[in-house]
Amino acid sequence: MTLAPRRLPLLPVLAMWFTGLSIGGRPVAAQQDSVAIQIANAKKALAKYQDPIAAVYDGYFSTVGCIDFPTGAAGGPGLMGYKPGGMGVHFLNTGLIGPTLDPTKPQVLIYEPVGDKLQLVAAEWFLPVMPGMKEPPKVFGRALEGPMEGHEPIMPHGMHHWDLHVWLWKNNPSGMFSPTNPDLKCPKTGYTYAEMAPKMVAP
Repeated sequence: MTLAPRRLPLLPVLAMWFTGLSIGGRPVAAQQDSVAIQIANAKKALAKYQDPIAAVYDGYFSTVGCIDFPTGAAGGPGLMGYKPGGMGVHFLNTGLIGPTLDPTKPQVLIYEPVGDKLQLVAAEWFLPVMPGMKEPPKVFGRALEGPMEGHEPIMPHGMHHWDLHVWLWKNNPSGMFSPTNPDLKCPKTGYTYAEMAPKMVAP
């Protein structure tokens, strides 16, 4: 008598298969948990910067302008592509710029002007292109975008760099790691700059 092969229930089998998946030798679920913990730790470490004066006290200095991409930026050969949305007001800490990235110490804090106040909405990990660096640095398990030209008017074209925006405090319909946020609104008057897509450059 021939016995029919035993069929395991589909969903448990799929669950077992997905659980066993790995990236870089680590299970996918473990990597996701690790990133979630890093993000939670970053939010906790940076909570005091809800007050922009505290940020200035610790060496973050405002670039003044609210950066906006109202129509987005079409990507293409050699060009960064951005979805329509704002980037906000950047506070840069040059003392934190270096070859090693710390998830709790972003080089840039990003604020949204709301009335007469600045609300902390995101952070940016930023690294200028340095001699000998061929691969983009990583944080939160993601490679920084670029390298690209500097964003005028807040930095010169020649400031070739990698960066990664992380929307830690404001929901972003385009995704937590999208450079622009359609829900961020720059003022119609004052120091608001509509930008063009930066060109990508060789590392």
